[in-house]
Amino acid sequence: MTNKRQVVVVGAGYAGVMATNRILAAGREDIAVTVVNPRPDFVERIRLHQLAAGTSTALVPLNTLVHKGAQVRIEWVDRIGDGEVELSDGSTLPFDRLVYAVGSTSNTTAIPGAAEHALFVAQLHEARELKTRLAELPDAATVTVVGGGPTGIELAAEIAEQLPRVHVTLLAAGDLAAGVSARARRAIVRQLEKLGVEVEAGTAVTRVVDGGVVTADGRTRTSAATVVCCSFGAPQLATRSGLPTDDAGRLLVDETLTALGRPDIVGVGDAISLPPEIGWYNRMSCQSASPLGAHGGSTVLAGLEGTAAEPVSFGFVGTNISLGRRSGVIQFAHLDDSPRSMIMRGASAAVVKELVCRATLWGLRIQGRMKRQQLAMPAPRRRKDLVTA
Repeated sequence: MTNKRQVVVVGAGYAGVMATNRILAAGREDIAVTVVNPRPDFVERIRLHQLAAGTSTALVPLNTLVHKGAQVRIEWVDRIGDGEVELSDGSTLPFDRLVYAVGSTSNTTAIPGAAEHALFVAQLHEARELKTRLAELPDAATVTVVGGGPTGIELAAEIAEQLPRVHVTLLAAGDLAAGVSARARRAIVRQLEKLGVEVEAGTAVTRVVDGGVVTADGRTRTSAATVVCCSFGAPQLATRSGLPTDDAGRLLVDETLTALGRPDIVGVGDAISLPPEIGWYNRMSCQSASPLGAHGGSTVLAGLEGTAAEPVSFGFVGTNISLGRRSGVIQFAHLDDSPRSMIMRGASAAVVKELVCRATLWGLRIQGRMKRQQLAMPAPRRRKDLVTA
């Protein structure tokens, strides 16, 4: 064991598990992988809105997904040092290579007052707190969801369908579901209204206060529970560790996913900042986290073998939005995530969304049995204004 090259994977979300499985499935007997995660379960973040509304636990035992050859430590990582990580129990783990896969968090500072008075849903404990708060609300109470992206839309629909005794308002600063086509947007609005959700696009929230929100027109709107879903943040582990980061605290990586100035660290998933020439179309999602995780695993293997790592390449397929348990909208997309003309809606879209959620888990397990990296969608053609001479 002591002669093996040590790989530490920090985080066991979509990207972290995929990277782990990619490394171990290669069958290298000289490599040992330790996964450090704060819990023994995998969190299905794409189901956290369901957890909040009571239709899913959003948890899967981690040992059913991660390669059987991985060692799992249930701890937090306090700091990443030079060749070792410091854990919350005071112990350390040495590494030859580290995979930084800590995911994303809620951006609690996006709106003044949100940290003090709002609820969030980007992390497990937040979804559980929201579930408890919703159960405490009296009949006819108003739940205000702030954020017109997929997370806010899915949460508003799920609450309205499962808790019809409350009134749900969805506030979007700009267009609702700005990344989809006008046709898809109309379908989303129709279904939300059918569920009783009051949709207000072009209504920016400037402050969250105790018992309500203040909008850009100066109005204070009463809200028994306000949920902010307008943006994601990054864990500050990289910043605390003195690693190169962008202003949001995301690890800066090159085109192979290797951290700038730290060839022993590979970043994957939501917690990284890609170079603009390859990351201009990326968005935080499990749709990008899985191929990034698989490629990160390949980069680790290349580094341990002393060979050059390949540049990352991935593309998008579409946006899957559930609208309760019985309806949804699927927006098919070009590789750069821009919308195509084709959409799917209604019950068939709900079935597809559920299959996609299950398929993400199947994909993790399959990578654990494949010696080669899973195929990903090809990258879109580079934007000419971002290509350097």
